[in-house]
Amino acid sequence: MMIRPARFQSNPQTAESNRFQGKTSASPGEQHAAALAQFESLTQVLEAAGVRVCVFDDTPEPHTPDAIFPNNWVSFHADGTAVLYPMEAPNRRTERRRDILESLADEHGFLLRNVIDMSHHENEGHFLEGTGSMVLDRSNRIAYACLSSRTHLDPLGEFAQRMDYEVLAFDAVDQNGAAIYHTNVLMNVGEKVAVLCDEAIPRHEQRQAVLESLAATGHEVIRLTFAQLHAFAGNMLELRSANGRRVTALSEQARNALDEEQLAKLSANGDLVSAMIDTIECSSGGSVRCMLAELHLPQDNQE
Repeated sequence: MMIRPARFQSNPQTAESNRFQGKTSASPGEQHAAALAQFESLTQVLEAAGVRVCVFDDTPEPHTPDAIFPNNWVSFHADGTAVLYPMEAPNRRTERRRDILESLADEHGFLLRNVIDMSHHENEGHFLEGTGSMVLDRSNRIAYACLSSRTHLDPLGEFAQRMDYEVLAFDAVDQNGAAIYHTNVLMNVGEKVAVLCDEAIPRHEQRQAVLESLAATGHEVIRLTFAQLHAFAGNMLELRSANGRRVTALSEQARNALDEEQLAKLSANGDLVSAMIDTIECSSGGSVRCMLAELHLPQDNQE
């Protein structure tokens, strides 16, 4: 699922916790025009690779400058559950749209059996921004989560209990020692291959716990440098095409940051697809993975 932006721009309410955003001098109008073109480019390369994409349009009002990143407000699960998440920035909370959930069921043939709304944690100032805050190993039911102002233990605990996941929480910082705002900036876990900037996890015992967990679940780990992390190389996502082939989606900046050996390992795992989304990355500090909310829901023809 992807959300076509209506008024994209760098969000001032998220700038304090996201060191990756706001690296642009373009006007809001220029940011939106470029982001809209880049959004369409990404949808086209995904569809060309055989990935089914369900696109919904953002609404002009209320203004949701980060609506292009739906993975933070919702996640979809194979048992027919959708989970709605507590968001740190007030202007991101209105991204949560029940009409989209209804449309997935009524118009796109997905079976939605249950909605778990965790937004009540906002009342206590506790947040968990979906599959930005958590990188889910769905096969092994492990949620990897770096703690930050956007990722707190209380909602993590509720998610783990209600969705039957084990949580592996840790601290993570960038090369300047600032907290990394979302876990999906530094790692991605696919079926067989994981990417991880392990040097971003400063505490040795936490770093080893993550590496040992990935090894125990049979993942080949591609280790990233800080420079690759800052080029959004950790912000990729493994998908499936209509014929069941693995497809890894990432940005052109991320792809260009990877070395030949890393690219060879990813290519051996499945098709690599990429698009240039530099305005989106510079303005809002998110990349391809942030733009994709995976639709793991069952479909009518599966029953």
